[in-house]
Amino acid sequence: MISVAIQKRLGDFRLDVAFDAPAGVTAIFGPSGSGKTSVVNAFAGLMRPDAGRVSVDDTVLFDAANRVDLAPQRRRIGYVFQDARLFPHMSVERNLHYGGSHDAARIIDLLGLDGLRDRMPAGLSGGERQRVALGRALMCDPKMLLMDEPLAALDAPRKAEILPYIERLRDEVQIPILYVTHDVSEVARLATTLVIIDAGKVATAGPVGKVLSQPELVPLLGVRAAGAVLTTKVAGRLLDDGLTELVFSGGRLILPGNLGVLGQTVRIRIPAQDVILAREAPNGISALNVLPVEITRLEQGRGPGVIVGLKAGEDPLLARVTRRSADRMALAVGQNIFAIIKATAVGPQDVGS
Repeated sequence: MISVAIQKRLGDFRLDVAFDAPAGVTAIFGPSGSGKTSVVNAFAGLMRPDAGRVSVDDTVLFDAANRVDLAPQRRRIGYVFQDARLFPHMSVERNLHYGGSHDAARIIDLLGLDGLRDRMPAGLSGGERQRVALGRALMCDPKMLLMDEPLAALDAPRKAEILPYIERLRDEVQIPILYVTHDVSEVARLATTLVIIDAGKVATAGPVGKVLSQPELVPLLGVRAAGAVLTTKVAGRLLDDGLTELVFSGGRLILPGNLGVLGQTVRIRIPAQDVILAREAPNGISALNVLPVEITRLEQGRGPGVIVGLKAGEDPLLARVTRRSADRMALAVGQNIFAIIKATAVGPQDVGS
């Protein structure tokens, strides 16, 4: 459990943030300049709040009222920055052990670093450098891990390379992780809890699937980033077509590729802009996924669009349509309609274990 309630004046900007989050990955999302990194630095001891309290599990890191302010080196915090910040004159092995030697064999195995030990940072890819930086942060036996936009400097292939390692870390290393990002796909794949910060304040916080599916939050997320997160299970393979069948409370979905193994839980993000709505069950279409849904909310956008909140079984979905389409279809809350999702609408970056 992590808990923060702090205030800080930074020139003309005022940070006033409070939230609690359970174990797992807590993602902090928001526009540039909203205060995300300042919150992370308050945990690390790199920024001293004017007032408030910061704690991790049963350890109080900062408490202005009781004059507690642990020095950064006493907080047992691992910090991974946007750039790896490896020592260029040290091998991977020496970089790792600069952070400590706690459970070294397990960490090296967890992050797939064994074959890189003798390499120098200049000879590593961006994704490999970030894995080494992550390993170094874990070698100090931290009570908490801070990750400040760790994938922002990587291209799409390098992101795809490192994301499975971060998922494995989330599932196998039992420490809280505070993860700052501006990429909703990373949030959907990795996070347990999502905190959205806007102009120095918490706009909303809660379980990631619940937060991302709220139509009224689309202006903060961005219309292209809006989409719901579903927790599904692998039910079968369509081997001739290279497709995977997933099931969830709202029915079944067919997606391309070999996703997981039979029975495995898979999280997928379905972008709102890729969901098509129909008043009646469609016939003779190429889309493989047609789900019966109920409209739960209609949110008028600032432009010509409407965000439609949907319920598929017990799970939420979002669709983004034009106002003209919403009016022509006479969409209304409580209406039972159909959501159509192309198999190719969910990209590899939107699928996580």
